[in-house]
Amino acid sequence: MAVGARSGHDEPEERPDRFGEASSSGSAGEPPSEAGPTDGDTAEDGGPDEPRKPRSFWKELPLLIGIALLLALLIKTFLVQAFSIPSESMMNTLQRGDRVLVDKLTPWFGSEPERGEVVVFHDPGGWLEGEPTPEPNVVQKFLSFIGLMPSAEEKDLIKRVIAVGGDTVGCKKGGKVVVNGKPLDETAYIHPGSTPCDDEPFGPIKVPEGRIWVMGDNRQNSLDSRYHQELPGSGTIADDQVVGRAVVVAWPVTRWSTLPVPDTFDQPGLSTAAAATAAAEMAGPGALGLAGALPVILWRRKRRTAA
Repeated sequence: MAVGARSGHDEPEERPDRFGEASSSGSAGEPPSEAGPTDGDTAEDGGPDEPRKPRSFWKELPLLIGIALLLALLIKTFLVQAFSIPSESMMNTLQRGDRVLVDKLTPWFGSEPERGEVVVFHDPGGWLEGEPTPEPNVVQKFLSFIGLMPSAEEKDLIKRVIAVGGDTVGCKKGGKVVVNGKPLDETAYIHPGSTPCDDEPFGPIKVPEGRIWVMGDNRQNSLDSRYHQELPGSGTIADDQVVGRAVVVAWPVTRWSTLPVPDTFDQPGLSTAAAATAAAEMAGPGALGLAGALPVILWRRKRRTAA
């Protein structure tokens, strides 16, 4: 029997839709129309296919400002802070009006001031007595609080560390500053025309542990450790009074520079001499005790031999 004999013609018989009923939108032989959006997917209903409108810039702005202020406050508290140079005591290294950036991070990890560093420290008491303090306006106070402007209210000073805890430092008129028996060559940083200490010779002074001895680079115009020996600490500054090390002159841009440690503080024997002095001081009582005990030991041994 030939295919299609049942219908009496050679055309293929109509078959039902593959998946069941034919589309209700047209006859069986017509292609189905394009599917429109289903319920819940229309643009009016805000379905998942609708692109989201970007937030307004003015709505984002307060959030961005808040994040920026928070970051600035964290940076000022833990990383770096700007300070303004109020006097000429550090010329020519630093000039009045310079802005320096101070590293506040390393002290959090136990770093202590080292010889030759330029450091900012809080007034330990009496150093800035009688000095006028400018009264900032509200905007200046706010910018100082978040670290975008040097503080005008805090009584801070900036000097160079000459000696640290355990060092012996001194200077005679007409001579050089001597640390642990090693004279310092200060020509790289001392103000031209200045003398190391002719205006105020001092020492020798033993710097207590945990404290530093500081001096300005403009020696004849610097009320530094030499001039405060009558105060508690005898002119030295406690390590925990140090805010941080000044590392960069950031403003004005024409004076941008780093503040490295001068080579004279790396001279051989400077730290070794301090360690040797400390060891000798520690060994002193022990040597005296041994010298006192030796005759007693010899006397007792002599008695045992005689017996």
